[in-house]
Amino acid sequence: MTYGTTTLLSVAALAAILSGCSQVEEVTNQGGDTSCEDYLAADEAQQNESITKMLTDEGKNEPANAELAGTRLSVTTYCQTVGTPESTIKEAPHL
Repeated sequence: MTYGTTTLLSVAALAAILSGCSQVEEVTNQGGDTSCEDYLAADEAQQNESITKMLTDEGKNEPANAELAGTRLSVTTYCQTVGTPESTIKEAPHL
């Protein structure tokens, strides 16, 4: 390879690496395995997604708004009181 080709390939590789690093890292929805620390740091939409995944992973249908709100309240209360930052949200009492 010539010096120009090597330089071009190096620049292309560097650009590919940097573009991947600059993108916001996607957080995987862990459902019931979400830690209380991550759950409390999430916004309401992300909390709802985690709760919905937790409930559907347990074999339940996608929750209605009332069930979602009640479960979110239960999980939030659990995580803010008896739960530790490492506790998972599936440990919280819920229907």
